[in-house]
Amino acid sequence: MPRGDLFPDIGPYETGQLPLSSNHVMYWEQVGNPNGPAVLFLHGGPGAGAGAVHRRFFDPHYWRLVIYDQRGAGRSRPLGGLEANTTPDLVADIERLRRHLGIDRWLLFGGSWGSTLALAYAQANRDHVAGLVLRGIFLGRRQEVEWFLHGMGTIFPEAHANFLGFLPESERADLLGNYLRRLCHPDPSIHMPAARAWSTYEGSCSTLMPSPETVHHFAQDRTSLGLARIEAHYFAHDLFLPKGGLLAHMDRIAHVPAEIVQGRYDMICPPITAFDLVASWPMARMTIVPDAGHSALEPGVRRALIAAVERFRGTF
Repeated sequence: MPRGDLFPDIGPYETGQLPLSSNHVMYWEQVGNPNGPAVLFLHGGPGAGAGAVHRRFFDPHYWRLVIYDQRGAGRSRPLGGLEANTTPDLVADIERLRRHLGIDRWLLFGGSWGSTLALAYAQANRDHVAGLVLRGIFLGRRQEVEWFLHGMGTIFPEAHANFLGFLPESERADLLGNYLRRLCHPDPSIHMPAARAWSTYEGSCSTLMPSPETVHHFAQDRTSLGLARIEAHYFAHDLFLPKGGLLAHMDRIAHVPAEIVQGRYDMICPPITAFDLVASWPMARMTIVPDAGHSALEPGVRRALIAAVERFRGTF
């Protein structure tokens, strides 16, 4: 996939490992201009982890970019760890990282689960949030989880048949519960095939056009284990969100500006969720990309995201 509209490849100027509670250790890095306004990249999943390509959405001459891997994900340790792994834990981790790096206010950039976590953090720490750039909105509501587990099969029946067919027929009535049981099994011969089946299903439904590159990435052991195990864990606990969900607390950030980028044919997080969010947020501006699905790397989505970030230039 050509990515000429992204900024050039760049390495971090600083990396670190930040100890957290319950023996979790967070990987973090800083990229770009050490003296620039700060922006925090929040990866999806939960559990997907961040990668080098995510540095390329931001002008390195202007932004001080912070990227990190959430508990149990990517380069953080332990991979797939579920102990003390909840949304409030992740929100507290972001605050710990902000204080550790000496940042007062930052722009939040997140897609899919990253949009969920960005909203949860902003609602709890609004004084430290200058704005939000969100993509592929996921609010963690029960109907959104049910869509992922079952509804996507109406659009991607082949992928859903493989997802469902991984489990014995006797276990398919409780798809989430039986996947989670396998994903949490200590034997890799049991949890890894389940992780690949779950993650491949998600990757197969993430782009408007078939993308073997995307599916291959999702099928890798490190990506699939963190993503599938943590995602199923969060799904089974209603994403550990407050009573009433995120929409019930939008008054806390009503004054905070936001840019929302949504693929018209996003099958992981259908556009109705983004519309529900915008209806509750007078400071949000939405861009619908007419020829895109869920992935941040689809051409129209990445161009819209870069443009959205640039609209915050000079605002704080």
